[in-house]
Amino acid sequence: MISRFYLKDCLTFNEVELEFKKGLIVFTGASGAGKSVLMNSILSLFAVANPLAKISEVTIENIQIAKEDYDIDFGDEIVIKQFTNTKTRFFLNNQTISKKNLKNFTSKFARYLHLKDTTDFDSNKLVGFLDFIVALHNKQHQENLQELKHQYQTLQELKTKLKQILTQEQQIEDLVSYTKFEIDKIAKIDPKPNEYDELKDIKDQISKKEKFEAKLEEITPILSQLYKISDLLNQFGISGDFFDDAVAQVEQQLTSLHTELKNIDIDDIEQVLTRIEQLSGLIKRFGSLQEAIEYRNKKEQELQKYENIYFEKSILQKNIKKTQQKLDELANLVSQNRKQYLYLMEDEIKKYLKYLYLDNLTITIKPKQLDSTGIDVISFFLHQTPLESLSSGEFNRLRLALLVARGSYELDQQGGILFLDEIDANLSGKESQSIAKILIKLSKQYQIFCISHQPQLSSVATQHFVVEKNQGISSARLLNKQERIEEIARMISAEDITQEAKDFAKQLLN
Repeated sequence: MISRFYLKDCLTFNEVELEFKKGLIVFTGASGAGKSVLMNSILSLFAVANPLAKISEVTIENIQIAKEDYDIDFGDEIVIKQFTNTKTRFFLNNQTISKKNLKNFTSKFARYLHLKDTTDFDSNKLVGFLDFIVALHNKQHQENLQELKHQYQTLQELKTKLKQILTQEQQIEDLVSYTKFEIDKIAKIDPKPNEYDELKDIKDQISKKEKFEAKLEEITPILSQLYKISDLLNQFGISGDFFDDAVAQVEQQLTSLHTELKNIDIDDIEQVLTRIEQLSGLIKRFGSLQEAIEYRNKKEQELQKYENIYFEKSILQKNIKKTQQKLDELANLVSQNRKQYLYLMEDEIKKYLKYLYLDNLTITIKPKQLDSTGIDVISFFLHQTPLESLSSGEFNRLRLALLVARGSYELDQQGGILFLDEIDANLSGKESQSIAKILIKLSKQYQIFCISHQPQLSSVATQHFVVEKNQGISSARLLNKQERIEEIARMISAEDITQEAKDFAKQLLN
C-alpha cells in the first residue's frame, strides 16, 4: 500500500504531503480545484501518466514483491521519486530507473483502471479465473491443464522440426548429389593416414638404388683389376695383405648394400609416382591425409542424415498425429469441465451485479483454434450486448463485479493498489450507492484511490481528502468527521449548503 505521497511545484500546487491508510481513499472537491492534477501526479510515479511536478515521491509498504537489481526483498519499503528539470528522472530506492522499467515493475502490484482498459476481460484471464474455480471442485483439472500445456509445447517442437525437414527436403537432391561427389573424390584415392610418408621413403630408396647400380656398373671394371696392385707390392717385397683386407671390406659393404637395395621390388615406379601425386593433391586441399579422411567421414555422416530424412519425416508425422490426437482429447476434456462449472463463475459475478443494479449477464464459451490454454474463448454480454457496446457506467460496474468475484476466490491478491478512473461519474444516486458497497468489499484486498463525484462513495471512504483552490493555489487535506459532513453536504446541494443536505450527509456517514 501507499503510505506517503509528496508533491512539490506542480501547476497550481506548491507543496503537498499526504499519508494514507489501507482501504478506500477518496478525493473530492469543486470543479477545477486540482483533483485530476493530484491523481495524475500519483499515477506518474507508477509510470502510467506524464509527470507534471518538479518533484514527487511515494512510499510503498507491505508489497510482496522482490527485485534483486534494486536490492528489494519481499515486504521491503519501496520509495519511488521523480525529479523534473530539463528532463524527467525516476529513482527506485535511490537508484535511477527508466520509465519503461518502472512501469514494468509497478504493474506487478498496481493497476490503473480506465475506460480503455479491457484487460480484465481478456479471454485468457477469464479462462484462468474459471480454471481456478474448476480446480476447486475437480482435483484432476489442474493436472489436465499442465499436461495440456506440455503436449502443446511438444506439438510445437515437433512441427518446428518437421518444418525444418520440409525445407531441407526441397534441397535434398542437390545436397545428396554434391555430398556423394565430395565423398567419391576421396574414396577413389582411398588414402591411408601414413601412406604419403611411406611412399616418399620408397621413392627415395628407388632413387638410391638406381644411383647405386649406375655407380656399381661404373666401378666394376676397376674392382676386377685391384689384385694387380697386391701383386705389384709383393714383387717388391712389400706385403699386400693390408690392401687385400681393405678391398675385401669394400666388397663386403658393397655386397651388403646391393642385397638391401635388391629387396626393394617395385614393379611399376610410375604407379608409385602417380599415387604420390594423388595424395599430394589431397594434402594440398585438406592439410593432411588424416584431415581428408575425417572430411570424408563427415560427409558420409551427412549423406546418411540426408538419406534418413524421409524416414525422420515419416516418424515426425506419426508423432505429430499422435500428439495432436492426445492434445485434442485433453482440450475437449478441459473444455467440458469448464462448461460444467461455468455457472459458478457466472453466479458469483451476478451476485455482485445485483448490488450494482445490473442484470441479464451471459457468459459464453465458444471454440477457438487450439493453443496452450485449450480451445475455449470466454465472452461477456449484458442484455446480449457485447462489452464494446456497453456504456461507460455499465462497463465500470461489470468490471468491478468481476474484480470482486475474482478476489473472493483468489485470496492471495492481498496488498495490491488500484487507481479508478471516473468510477461514479454520471451515475444515479442508487447506482453510486451500489458501487460504494462493492468498493468497500474490494478495499479489503486492495488499497483503492479514486476521485468521487457522488456523496455515496465519499461517505464510505476509509480516508476522505478534499482538494481546494484559494487565490489560484491548490491544496489537499484529510477531513475529519465534521469536515466530511460539510464536504458531502456541499456535494449534495452545491455551494448553498442546506440543513437537509447536512442531515443526509450524516445519514450517509452513519
